[in-house]
Amino acid sequence: MAQSVVQGRRVKEKEIGTTFAVFIALAGDLSIAVIKFVAAGMSGSAAMLSEALHSLEDAANQVLLLYGMKRSRVASDQQHALGHGREVYFWSFIVALLIAVAAGVAVYEGLDHLIHPQPIQQPALVLAVLAISLLLDSASLIVSLRESGPAIGRVGWWRAFRNSKNPPSFITLFTNSAALGGDVVAGAGMGLAITTGRSRWDAVASLIIGAFLAVSAALLARESKGLLIGERADPELGKAILAAARGIEGIGQANGIATVQLAPDQVVVNLSIEFDDALHTTQIEAAVVELERRLREAHPQITAVFVKPQAAEEVRRRLAQGGIGVTPDGE
Repeated sequence: MAQSVVQGRRVKEKEIGTTFAVFIALAGDLSIAVIKFVAAGMSGSAAMLSEALHSLEDAANQVLLLYGMKRSRVASDQQHALGHGREVYFWSFIVALLIAVAAGVAVYEGLDHLIHPQPIQQPALVLAVLAISLLLDSASLIVSLRESGPAIGRVGWWRAFRNSKNPPSFITLFTNSAALGGDVVAGAGMGLAITTGRSRWDAVASLIIGAFLAVSAALLARESKGLLIGERADPELGKAILAAARGIEGIGQANGIATVQLAPDQVVVNLSIEFDDALHTTQIEAAVVELERRLREAHPQITAVFVKPQAAEEVRRRLAQGGIGVTPDGE
C-alpha cells in the first residue's frame, strides 16, 4: 500500500509539473508575441513577422494543451466507458497541425520578401526585442528541460521522445526550443541584412524558421497520431503485470498481455489467463479480484483490467494466424 501511495503521488507531481511548464510557456509566448508584432510593424522585417506569428501560434498551442489536459481528466460516462483520456492526444495532434500552418506562413513571408526585398527599419529596436525574446524563451526552455530532464537523462533525447506517453511535456520542449532557435536565426538573418545592406538575408532567415517548424510539426504529428490511435504502454509495465498475475493463487498460467495507453497516467490492461482446472467459478472470481487489487495498488495508472480465461494453445494459434490478441511476456 505504501508503494501505491508513493507511485500515485509521483503521477500527480508529474501532472502538476507538466501543467506548470505549459503555463510558463503560455505567459512567455504571449509577452513575446506582443513585442514582436510591434517590432515587426516598425521594422518591416519578414523574419520578425514570422517570429511574431510563431510566438502567437505557440501561445494558442499552450491553450489547446491545457484544455486537452483538463478534458483528459473528465470521468467516464455512459458514452465514454473508459473516460476521455485520449483527448490530450487529440489536441496534441491539433497543435502539431497548427505548427505546420505556422511553418507555411513563415515560408510564405520568406519567399515574398525574397522576391520583394525591403530594407529593415529601426534596427536597434529589432535587436533589443530579440534580446528580450532570447531571455524569455530561455527561461521557458529551462522550465521545460527541468520537466523532461529525468526521462531524457536516462535514455537520451530521441528515445525519450519516442517512448514518451506525455505529449504536452515534449510539445512544450519542442516549441520552446524552436522559439529559441528562431530567435537566433532571426537575429543572424537581420544582423546580416543590417551589416551587408542586403535585406534578402532577412528573407532567408524566415525560410529557415519555416523549415525548422515544419520538421517539428512532422515529428510531433507522427508521435501524437500513434498515441491517438492506440499505443501499448511501457513494455516494462507489461512484464510487471504478468509477473504479478503469475503470483496469484489459482492462476496456472498468464499467457500474455495487451495494454493500451489512454492518457499519460491512464492504462487499460487486457490479460489472457489460464486458471487451474480444479477451480470453481467463485474461486476464479476471487482470483480476478485479488489480481486487480494488486495491480491497482502497485500501478495507479491502471484504470481498467479485463481478464479473458484462455488456454495457452489458443493464444499461440491466434498469434500464428496474425490475429489481434495478447502479446506473450509483454514484449
